[in-house]
Amino acid sequence: MVAPGGQDWKQHVLLSSHLSENCGRLCKTMMAAACVRTLGKVGRLVLNTPTCSLTNSAAVVPRIYLRCNGRAYGTGGAGFRSRLQLHAPVRGSGRVLGCAFLLGGGFGLYQTIKFTIQRHLAEEQTNAPELGTDLKLTLYQYKTCPFCSKVRAFLDYHGLQYEIVEVNPVMRQEIKWSMYRKVPILVVDETVQLNDSSVIISALKTYLVTKERTISQILAFYPEMKSKNDSGKDVAEFGNKYWVMVNDADADHLYPEKISRKEEIKWRTWADDWLVHLISPNVYRTPTEALASFDYIVREGKFGTFEGFFAKYFGAAAMWIISKRLKKRHNLQDDVRQDLYKAVNDWVAAIGKNRKFMGGDQPNLADLAVFGVLRVMEGLEAFDDMIEHTKVKNWYQRMQKVTHYNQCL
Repeated sequence: MVAPGGQDWKQHVLLSSHLSENCGRLCKTMMAAACVRTLGKVGRLVLNTPTCSLTNSAAVVPRIYLRCNGRAYGTGGAGFRSRLQLHAPVRGSGRVLGCAFLLGGGFGLYQTIKFTIQRHLAEEQTNAPELGTDLKLTLYQYKTCPFCSKVRAFLDYHGLQYEIVEVNPVMRQEIKWSMYRKVPILVVDETVQLNDSSVIISALKTYLVTKERTISQILAFYPEMKSKNDSGKDVAEFGNKYWVMVNDADADHLYPEKISRKEEIKWRTWADDWLVHLISPNVYRTPTEALASFDYIVREGKFGTFEGFFAKYFGAAAMWIISKRLKKRHNLQDDVRQDLYKAVNDWVAAIGKNRKFMGGDQPNLADLAVFGVLRVMEGLEAFDDMIEHTKVKNWYQRMQKVTHYNQCL
């Protein structure tokens, strides 16, 4: 026996309410259909009365009706109406009345069904748990940053509307109000600040699944932990950042397979700790590629005229040199493309041949993370080489279809 106010009791009430609403809509539709059938019977009775016996001139009316039977009701123009009036004699006015009943009944049924379906779809869209229309989201980003791209992929896939503030990577005046000096930063309802791409995604997913806690309450699950790295520089890390904090019932629904949750966490971690570090060495692999990459960065980013010029040429030269250091730091091969190819093929192999996405028929958070990271290479030589020399193309194209690039305001 479940006490009133318990979770099962709430679900029972919600289910009963939903069934009642559906039954109400069904009853209204059935009543409308019954009225239409009654109109149809009246029309047939009128048509079968002796005063409606066919004459040569009146016979035009049913032929016109039959020719229009396959069209949408109520679409007849002025010419259609004038022919009815011209060829229907006075003594055949009963037949015209019968046709009017039949046409009126059909038009009423059409409008009733149309209205019911439209309202049902509108309610389904309004009640969809993934929309999160109650949140006002502002994303502070660099467009070409892989971590920012991860967040956009998540927001776009879940249909969340958001505003973008492109941050100048040199001055960073757009985030001078924040003690956290990195991007992405997501501000919720102009009051709550979310830092770190994986925390942003996990916290929002938790909110969308449960809706039991506010974003501020959910953030308590992801504590910020400050420490110093090997160079003595202060760094911040966040606990539990790959976990979606849901109860057991929601977890069973979100992760139907036993290994689904562990698999998602494993590959989200892999995207941050390994895949993302392959991007810079590959897009800045040669001076030519470095220049092309910075040309793209300057075009898509927020730079002043002089900033853009220096960023394009001096930045390209600097990143070409830095990419060599990154290659050594991460123990990459001399041909860094081979590490990229292997990583991407490992990802495709983990998905397997029997799944569209790692999440099954729909992407999970690992799919969105990997897609977000790889997407920043689009338009560059490294991306074209990856598509040509790996097996990622089909999965990548499916991800392009299920994510939407035009959802931001």
